[in-house]
Amino acid sequence: MGRSTGLVSSDDGWRIPDWLWEQIGPLIPPPPVHPLGCCRRRVPDRQIMNAILIVLRTGMQWNALDATGIANSKTAHRRFQEWERAGVFAEIWRRGLLDYDERVGIDWSWLAADGAMSKAPLGGAKTGPNPTDRAKKGPSARSSRRARGSPSGSTTAARTATTTSC
Repeated sequence: MGRSTGLVSSDDGWRIPDWLWEQIGPLIPPPPVHPLGCCRRRVPDRQIMNAILIVLRTGMQWNALDATGIANSKTAHRRFQEWERAGVFAEIWRRGLLDYDERVGIDWSWLAADGAMSKAPLGGAKTGPNPTDRAKKGPSARSSRRARGSPSGSTTAARTATTTSC
């Protein structure tokens, strides 16, 4: 089966330019050595960085990379994890901030923090009541005993149909 060119057939203007790759390229660690001393030829780091940045910029799923033709999704995700552990993205961010501060200036006297509100994993008793409960007292209507029949608890005297298998 032939290799698909994917959805992206030419430069879309979002690839890493040469001047930026000259700064980012040296931050990328050398590839890990294969335990058997053999391996397939590695996809170029710049190509994988372009794929990673598309995922980060658009929010698309990693597996959607396969349709673009830029890079294999598993390769890109594996390399992303390697580089994240190595601190590559934190260093790119740090250098970008320093460069911006030098050129434009950052007003460090005014700062804002961002956060996320979510359920604490394994929080137990420390997590507090569920916000959908609205502090209601007593048993839930779903857990109360009802007469058999409809979900509302009402019963009917109507006969039900029965089926038999042949």
